[in-house]
Amino acid sequence: QVQLVESGGGLAQAGGSLRLSCTASGRTFSTYAMCMAWFRQAPGKEREFVATVTTSGGTTDYADSVKGRFTSSRDNAKNTVYLQLNSLRYEDTAVYYCAARNTGWCSRSADWFDYWGQGTQVTVSS
Repeated sequence: QVQLVESGGGLAQAGGSLRLSCTASGRTFSTYAMCMAWFRQAPGKEREFVATVTTSGGTTDYADSVKGRFTSSRDNAKNTVYLQLNSLRYEDTAVYYCAARNTGWCSRSADWFDYWGQGTQVTVSS
């Protein structure tokens, strides 16, 4: 069983930055290949894919809406993945969720992931 805990959300102005963290317990990044993902859900909207990163090779993938502005990375020594949010826009306001699956490759489908964090709120003021 993998537990995920997100942190780092908050309020930022448009054009500003935030960094989200997701720390995993129950499985060690340096030993097991995992796909770690970020999704977000705005009020009244469906949960949408944001980014993924693999713990083994650090391979990343991004939604077109965040490409060039957000960066996903991992620190295997800390069993933590990060999502750096730059050039924030009002439409980035959402609850951001960390997700994981015990494989070395990734999917963009939320249904594919087995483990989820509780979410962290990101609010961007215009």
